Amino acid sequence: MEDVTGAQLIAEALKAQKVEYMFGIVGVPVIEVAMAAQASGIKYVGMHNEQAACYAASAVGYLTGRPGACLVVSGPGLIHALGGMANWSFLSKEGMPVIVIGGSSDQKQETTGAFQEFPQVEACRLYSKFSARPSSLDMISSVVEKAVRTSMYGRPGAVYIDISGDMVNAKVDRSRVRLVPCCPPPPVSMADHMAITEALAVLKGAKRPLLIIGKGAAHGRAEGALRELVEGCGLPFLPTPMGKGVLPDDHPNCVAAARSRALLQSDVVVLLGARLNWILHFGLPPRFDPHVKVIQVDLCAEEMGNNVQPAAALLGDVNAIVKQLLEYVHKDGWKYPADTEWWTTLKEKMAANATMTKALALQSTTPMNYYQVFHHISQLLPHDCVIVSEGANTMDIGRTMLNNYLPRHRQGMPPHTQVKGQIHQVSCTFSLYKLPVVIIVVNNNGIYSGVDSETWEMMGKMGDLTTVAPPVTLLPEARYDEVMNAFGGRGFLVRTEEELRSALQLSLSDWERPSLLNVLIDPSSDRKQQEFPWLTRSNL
Repeated sequence: MEDVTGAQLIAEALKAQKVEYMFGIVGVPVIEVAMAAQASGIKYVGMHNEQAACYAASAVGYLTGRPGACLVVSGPGLIHALGGMANWSFLSKEGMPVIVIGGSSDQKQETTGAFQEFPQVEACRLYSKFSARPSSLDMISSVVEKAVRTSMYGRPGAVYIDISGDMVNAKVDRSRVRLVPCCPPPPVSMADHMAITEALAVLKGAKRPLLIIGKGAAHGRAEGALRELVEGCGLPFLPTPMGKGVLPDDHPNCVAAARSRALLQSDVVVLLGARLNWILHFGLPPRFDPHVKVIQVDLCAEEMGNNVQPAAALLGDVNAIVKQLLEYVHKDGWKYPADTEWWTTLKEKMAANATMTKALALQSTTPMNYYQVFHHISQLLPHDCVIVSEGANTMDIGRTMLNNYLPRHRQGMPPHTQVKGQIHQVSCTFSLYKLPVVIIVVNNNGIYSGVDSETWEMMGKMGDLTTVAPPVTLLPEARYDEVMNAFGGRGFLVRTEEELRSALQLSLSDWERPSLLNVLIDPSSDRKQQEFPWLTRSNL
């Protein structure tokens, strides 16, 4: 006879489902859950914001294929985590497996005004694929297995398990608990053979074909098959932001440097785990040819035909479907010619854009511009590093200048997660766990654009800054580097190219503690002239 607590059952069930990481902020009633998780061999990382904890757990799910866990307290704790759940499963539908576990008020106190009482199961249903509370201790293992399985199968996403406070320390005889084995990896489905035939007929008839490699291809581990398709058939490809690195950005068939031209003039587009959403301008004019034919490869049936009706719809696992295409292509040896006008057009545009970017990057000015900064960073970053980027111009320019060479080594920050406003949180967490992270703040004193110190001082003399300072401005030359120093990391204030290279080389050579480079650039620095403005109607 052995009694086991609810907290132990939760931890053991997670470990049985190969959940290896837990992120969260503990408090009543989930402290014991975190302690039990550690006792079970799960790595626990304490965070300073539940939304960030959910993002971190999601990233683990994306990188490993098994969900990370996010542990939060009741009421406000769970509400803060909803942002992370909604972003990956509802708002952007990026599809990252994550399991959120929330403590809640005791069952016997429901409807009585209990501490931080909130309808948590109901609130999470809108933002998750599965939301439930185990009805008893002996059901915990089953609920955890179903939650993990649901987060992984089909389009990945968030799931939620609610644990009432009185269930955490309640005990049950272990012999009464039904052990549920680990759920297997998601089953692999393939496209209908007739659909494969139709898709290849459309592709072979293309004069200006384009493969678009999306995050779904990264999640589906399709890099090997895609390389064979691209190189065997001689096709140009364009990665989406999260599709970068599935094939190396410096691959000769990558046409990212001619992105606008490739999208606008292609007559057949093959979507490989990518969606015609805002990132790809919905597949509509003026960014796409109004007569473009789309071959859509996706795991989610509901995604087929969104915004543009596909000429061929291939439903199933991206990796398996690419292998199906290869099987048919190998039979007749089809290959897109390398001497076409289309390839000439793309290469000319790539060369022109590269020349323009190089001219900006090689400027030797102080303060620096964006292109100077990213030029030097790109020369020093190791090819196997994971790049996480956010922040308007920093993200947009960095995406074009910082290459990815390996799959799943590009992470995006959720929209409006401004790192400049969370330096204290990330500096503390990174320093606490001595994480091998280098933070580079490209500091333009604002959001999109800022002002210099002299202008800021003049505005202060004009009146109350709350009515004078433009909403996009931040404090000029804020010392984010000193925040990192305060938490035991290593901070650098960078103004020149020489200081940038020196600080980054030192940071990359010593991973004993995290580093932060506060790179001060020209507040008026901007992107080079764009053929199509990116989703903005601002007159700023």
